[in-house]
Amino acid sequence: MTKLAFLFPGQGSQAVGMGKDLFECVLESKRIFEAADNRLDEKLTELIFEGPQDTLTLTYNAQPALLTTSIAILEHFKQHGITADFVAGHSLGEYTALVAAGVLSFEDAVYAVKKRGEFMDEAVPAGQGAMAAILGMSAEELESVTSEVTNTGHSVQLANLNCPGQIVISGTAEGVEQASAIAKEKGAKRAIPLVVSGPFHSELMKPAANQLQEVLSGLGFQDATIPVIANVTANPVESQEEIKDLLVKQLYSPVRWEESVKTMIENGVTTFIEIGPGKVLSGLVKKIDRSAIVYSISDLETINTTVEKLKGEL
Repeated sequence: MTKLAFLFPGQGSQAVGMGKDLFECVLESKRIFEAADNRLDEKLTELIFEGPQDTLTLTYNAQPALLTTSIAILEHFKQHGITADFVAGHSLGEYTALVAAGVLSFEDAVYAVKKRGEFMDEAVPAGQGAMAAILGMSAEELESVTSEVTNTGHSVQLANLNCPGQIVISGTAEGVEQASAIAKEKGAKRAIPLVVSGPFHSELMKPAANQLQEVLSGLGFQDATIPVIANVTANPVESQEEIKDLLVKQLYSPVRWEESVKTMIENGVTTFIEIGPGKVLSGLVKKIDRSAIVYSISDLETINTTVEKLKGEL
C-alpha cells in the first residue's frame, strides 16, 4: 500500500500573486487569506497579490505569506479526499505542516510565524550575519571546517542539510566567508553566498528562540493527528510538548531535510506532494531518491492535474 507525505516549502519560495486564483475561485481558500488579515490586523493578502516583491521577501512578511498561501492551497486540495500519512515542512514550512496535522490552528500559526520573522530579523544587525550554500562536500567534512572556523572566534555552523552535496552554512559574515574559502580549498565544488537577511538556523538565533518560546507558550497546541517529521531530529513527533520544544530549538539548529525525507521513505512513503509556491522541495526529494514519486501543487491547475494522476495510482 502506497503512503503519501505532504511537504510544505520554506522562505525563498514566495512570489507576488501566489494563490490569487484560489482566492478568487475557492471560498475555503478565500477564508484563509481573510483570516490571516484579521489575525495580524494588516493587509497581508494585498501584499501577497500586489507586492512589491522586495517587501514580500522581508522575513516577517514572507513567513506569514507563505504559510497563508500554502494552507489556502491545502484547504482546496483536501476537498478531493486525499490524505497524508506524514507531513513535513522546511524551516518555516514546519509550521504549515503543524496546521495540516491539527497541532495549531491556522490563526495561531500565522501569528506565531509573523512574530518568528520579526524576532529573526531583529536577532542580528544587518550585515553581521550571512549564509552560503556549499556544493559537493559531505556533512562530516563540512562540519570539520565550520568547527575549525568557529574555534577561531567566528561562529559558523551547518544550517540546512538539504540533499546529497548541498548543505547551507550560517553564522557571522566573517565565519561564513572563512568557512566557504576553506571548504573550496578542501574540495567543495562551489560556495554560493545566499541573499538572506540573517544567519538563520545558527547559534546567533538563540535570542530570537528565547522570544519565540514566550509566544508559543501562549498558543493552543494539540497532539498531532498525523505524524510530523521534525526538522531538528528528522524523526516523527506527535506530542504537543515535544513539538513546542523542537520549534524553539529549530531556530538555531540545522534543518535535517535529507534525513527527514529518508525517514519518510523508510516508513513506507513512496509519493510526496509539495503543497505551496515553488518546486524547491520536489527537486530536493528527487535528488535524495530518484525513485520517489513527486508532485507539486501551487494553483488550481496543478491541483486538478495532480488529483487526476493520483486517482490512477491510489
